[in-house]
Amino acid sequence: MTLTADEFIRRFLLHVLPKGFHRIRHYGLLAGATRKAHLERARELLGVAPPAASDARAEPDDIRPPCPCCGGRMVVIETFLRQRQARAPPAPAPLSGIQAS
Repeated sequence: MTLTADEFIRRFLLHVLPKGFHRIRHYGLLAGATRKAHLERARELLGVAPPAASDARAEPDDIRPPCPCCGGRMVVIETFLRQRQARAPPAPAPLSGIQAS
């Protein structure tokens, strides 16, 4: 099929998600518990060697989650037990010299 540049770009952009959206796949070769078997079968059909398996699993030195903004490691300041509500922030202090009416 031959397409003009405008038609190709139009069709291509039908598959682009708006900013802030993430594609989630629940079907296909990489879905569910059969992913490993499907990938092995696809490699077999394509004649591609399987990736080298390393026996030693590398444990990360720092298990803290990365910051979504800067990528640095986040520091846990406080954790909450289940069924407990977080404290509200302190009420702002009244400005001096101004009386409430």
